[in-house]
Amino acid sequence: MIPAQRLFLLFALFSTAAHAQWLNFPTPGTPRTPDGKPNLSAPSPRTADGKPDLSGVWHVQTLSIAEMRRLFGSGLVDGALTLSVPGMELDTISKYAVNILVDFKPEETLMRPEAAELFRRRGTGVENREVCLPIGIPLAGLVSEGTKIVQSPRLTVIMYESDGTHRQIYTDGRALPKEIVQPAWLGYSAGKWDRDTLVVESAGFNDKTWLDVSGHPHSEALRIVERYHRRDFGRLDVEVTLDDPQMYTKPFTIKFTYQLLADADIFENICENEKDRAHTGKN
Repeated sequence: MIPAQRLFLLFALFSTAAHAQWLNFPTPGTPRTPDGKPNLSAPSPRTADGKPDLSGVWHVQTLSIAEMRRLFGSGLVDGALTLSVPGMELDTISKYAVNILVDFKPEETLMRPEAAELFRRRGTGVENREVCLPIGIPLAGLVSEGTKIVQSPRLTVIMYESDGTHRQIYTDGRALPKEIVQPAWLGYSAGKWDRDTLVVESAGFNDKTWLDVSGHPHSEALRIVERYHRRDFGRLDVEVTLDDPQMYTKPFTIKFTYQLLADADIFENICENEKDRAHTGKN
């Protein structure tokens, strides 16, 4: 279990403020109830070519503080809450942002010895995460900030407010490169439709990002398969399977739901001045 102060610091590095919102500008095309509120239970929209339209500003579905206490212990949760600031509370993030392996029992050992040692070093503070570096996926879409998806026929772009970063998912029929010369922070992604589900394959990651704020590692061999299914206008179900044979004994899958932030947008988020560095114990 990681100390509450370290957990808070990591959230501080990854978080900014509440979800950005344009004042008095309702998003065009949003179905409304008689009182003018977004009808999030309406059918999911379609693009001109008949595909489900995943476009929108989304936020990962979260758990209550009580449920986070049950999962991670009252000491960690209460300590992090004491130190937290508005917009960074533990009930604004996914459980997988804290521990991507939270669904597994303690005796289910997925990490190989080298991964377990790296995870231990990060947990004791021997190896800290540098500030102002991208946080990678899937973590970038599991924290407090919104995620914006912009879909076109041949390309879908995912923009993460958490880091001011973006991904390009090519849906023009291309496959992933067989050999990736330059590993990237967010990898390289290609997608295709399986009926009403967008299936995205990603590879070519560098090994510098963490899978969660606890410090679960990955290698450059990591491959990720994501499945996006828009259940209705306000909910987007996501399934993420991670396969890294160098660090884990078998692939594992997490499932979560994005909820639409209707009539909202994301702001740019630039890490500047590195004001948190003094608190990391690093010069």
